[in-house]
Amino acid sequence: MKATIYNKTGKEAGTLELPKELFEVKWNPDLVHQVSISMDANARTPIAHTKNRGDVRGGGRKPWRQKGTGQARHGSRRSPIWKGGGVTFGPINQRDYTTKINKKMRTKALLSLLSYKAKAGSILFVDSINMATPKTAEARNIIGKLSTIQGFEKLETKKKNSALFAFGTKNEVLDKSFRNISNISIDEVRNLNVSDILKHKYLVVTEPENVIAFLKSKIASEKEKSAVKKTKK
Repeated sequence: MKATIYNKTGKEAGTLELPKELFEVKWNPDLVHQVSISMDANARTPIAHTKNRGDVRGGGRKPWRQKGTGQARHGSRRSPIWKGGGVTFGPINQRDYTTKINKKMRTKALLSLLSYKAKAGSILFVDSINMATPKTAEARNIIGKLSTIQGFEKLETKKKNSALFAFGTKNEVLDKSFRNISNISIDEVRNLNVSDILKHKYLVVTEPENVIAFLKSKIASEKEKSAVKKTKK
């Protein structure tokens, strides 16, 4: 599969041969969904918390005697049926939502999603984006020029999660320039994951040659590790 590389002005700068093992992987929606749900669960921080009858104040003695008052029998003011009492089966912030995801599953789901996005024409390859000083106005100008490319017209829309910019290396100037744009997210290529890609319509990749080299090395290292494990067994 061949892909066109553009420069930051939106003009063609060359072509790139996309490796089959990275961008022609069979679409596996079940695996992508499983990995995405697991990643969101692992990133979840429990906040909701209720107190049970052992945590609330009061209830040191019986509210009234057992018989003779004409009222229902009660043993504690901390009972869940009393106002100010404990909550039964309520959420607690000590719950652990994490689930295990194998590295092979993560990698395969990522490659499957990248292949799907590439086939759908939702991945934009840019040779490089360089800025001397942090300027949000210049970043908006770059996005405006990239939106003139056919198929990426909605890149400039103000809708949330319009595009994810994956930079080849960490660049504070680019981070400070793009992070103030509400519909754009930024990250490094080494942090690409299924959950972030699914949340955005477009994926803009800079320095595509380095990206492909990184993905290939990632697959190779995992194959070596699996081979070592098999030999040990």
